[in-house]
Amino acid sequence: MLDVSLSKVTRPLLRDEAYDRIRQAIVDGTLPPGTPLRDGDLAEQLGLSKAPVREALRRLADDGLVDSKPQSYTRVSDVMSRDVIDARQIVRVLHEFAVREAAARCRPADVADMRAANDRFAKAIEAGDIKAAVEADDELHAIPVRLAGNAAVAATLDRYTPLLRRLEHARFSSASAWNSVLRHTKLIDALEARDTATAVSVISTIWTNLLEDR
Repeated sequence: MLDVSLSKVTRPLLRDEAYDRIRQAIVDGTLPPGTPLRDGDLAEQLGLSKAPVREALRRLADDGLVDSKPQSYTRVSDVMSRDVIDARQIVRVLHEFAVREAAARCRPADVADMRAANDRFAKAIEAGDIKAAVEADDELHAIPVRLAGNAAVAATLDRYTPLLRRLEHARFSSASAWNSVLRHTKLIDALEARDTATAVSVISTIWTNLLEDR
């Protein structure tokens, strides 16, 4: 029996809601790596039948957040799985591309929005509000991605970034979170100055150090 408390599902898209709830519990550490995931226990916790929970677990396995072997086990995957390392490389390269494209298109309003997001990020870190920090970080990085104007890049980032959430939670919960504030500032300054080389170098450092700054 799970010794955690997951709120019951009330929305009509049950399989999507089950997926969102279980994924969030994995990402924020409520369900730590190695936790056995039994569809019956999860269904009871969420107030669902087993069918949408099983579908959610299949999707989470496809995402790399769950390890599953038929007739053997289903469990939360390791934070440093091969899938996570591979995803970090893809995410880094795509953010480098987005920043390179955005550098020539970044307007004062975009710079102001990024600074505001970084301010919210810093306040969230200071308050220990990791959920708000992740949201502010997402908002900041979404601006160069939007400016790049490449739908395939945005879709691929949407696919692989969730694999890195647990690393982000670990980093933003540690003293090294303040390194992110400083790097964000350097990135924004470089984009404002249309210094493409520096902006790309900084964004590369941000995602490369995701594995180290924990």
